[in-house]
Amino acid sequence: MLFNSLEFALFLPIVFALYWLISGNPKLQNLFVVVASYVFYGWWNWRFLLLIAFTSLCSWVSGLLIEKLTNKKGNTRWVCCANIIVNIAVLCMFKYYNFFITSFADVFLGGNTHNMLLNVVLPVGISFYTFQALSYTIDVYKGKLAPTHDVVQFFAYVSFFPQLVAGPIERATNLLPQFATRRVFCYADAVDGCRQILWGLFKKIVVADNCAVVVNDIFGTYSSQPANILWVGALFFSFQIYGDFSGYSDIAIGTAKLFGIKLMRNFKTPYFSRDIAEFWRCWHISLTTWFRDYIYIPLGGSRVSKIKIVRNTFVIFLVSGIWHGANWTFVVWGGFHALLFLPLILLGLNRKYLNNIAENRLLPSARELFQMLTTFLLIVIGWVIFRAENISQAFDYLKNMFASGMLHSPIDFFIYPETWVAYFVIFMLIIEWLNRNRRHGLDLSIGCRSIRWIIYLALAVSIFAFKYNVCTPFVYFQF
Repeated sequence: MLFNSLEFALFLPIVFALYWLISGNPKLQNLFVVVASYVFYGWWNWRFLLLIAFTSLCSWVSGLLIEKLTNKKGNTRWVCCANIIVNIAVLCMFKYYNFFITSFADVFLGGNTHNMLLNVVLPVGISFYTFQALSYTIDVYKGKLAPTHDVVQFFAYVSFFPQLVAGPIERATNLLPQFATRRVFCYADAVDGCRQILWGLFKKIVVADNCAVVVNDIFGTYSSQPANILWVGALFFSFQIYGDFSGYSDIAIGTAKLFGIKLMRNFKTPYFSRDIAEFWRCWHISLTTWFRDYIYIPLGGSRVSKIKIVRNTFVIFLVSGIWHGANWTFVVWGGFHALLFLPLILLGLNRKYLNNIAENRLLPSARELFQMLTTFLLIVIGWVIFRAENISQAFDYLKNMFASGMLHSPIDFFIYPETWVAYFVIFMLIIEWLNRNRRHGLDLSIGCRSIRWIIYLALAVSIFAFKYNVCTPFVYFQF
């Protein structure tokens, strides 16, 4: 079920009403959350439910076994490792098996796979809920969290429908305790959640979906396009993927607020970053902090020798790349960002910008503006690699982008009827800049209620008036 679908528009108010009707019984609420979440997830394919139930059950049982062995002073490491291996094996089977077989065949068998490929469908959001389940087992093993004995509560934690298929990837230490306590309806949180949902729908439907029309055409015909148009395609994809993914996160976080659940922030205006390190602290925060806490720091982080710092940096970015998909383009994209990040961490500059940009000022300084633009340019180049179908297309596209004519005015761009979306991109950036230190774009500080309602109505009208003619899935569903 898609957030931007009619089905969800009917599903959400029904679930919301029934959820609060049984608010006096947290256990019954949790059971209802599991049922609603499984309906939401099974809407794509009911067979996927078996997989998420298996993942949930393995992680829940592993927590109980770790507790039992700890009380008996036994070795708990094998339980943690076994659960990690089982879940990663399932993930690899569905997501990476064909990729590894094809890559092996290309190198050693001349591309002949000898009928070794599997005809399997990638379950929606498998990378997200697998990592969420794994974090529970690891935190229990490390003693950061007491295991839950309530299986329904745990299944609600893994399958909570707002963030199930594209995050944020929640930690058990934050989300699980919320299912263990009685939730009380908060009108202010619900209203703020509705505002955040509206902002997320605007970014997805108006910005991302209409950028995608231009992007798909330009990338599909890139070999015959002039350099200036290729830059337009790269820029529009940068705003497409941001509007799409951050839009999903806004809808997920806003929807969770309607149910008295607080999810972590997943984006913090990343395109206003002054260097790559700041970008990665602001982009897909739940994933980057997951890799930091469960891979980078256990490897020694940056408190080891220089050669190990280099190793750790490349490990974290290459794993992040392959997490995004079974394609060498994602691996190269991860390596590209590792190269950009490495000088900062080696020079100790990776945490230089922890303060808010243009703090207590309306506009950035000339230096900050230059830093933002150069960082954004590097990010755009990376997105070309990310968006390309294969490595060859990625490098051809980049080579053609920097060919003669790149500085010419892209007059041909205006043949696209969707060019009006550029104005909405600018509007999105202005709103997010003005509210860059707040929780989301519509967390407005405007005191006048009439002005706020004019903005809300204008956004709602634009969503219905400029909606593309199909209900487009979110980009990160494929990951």
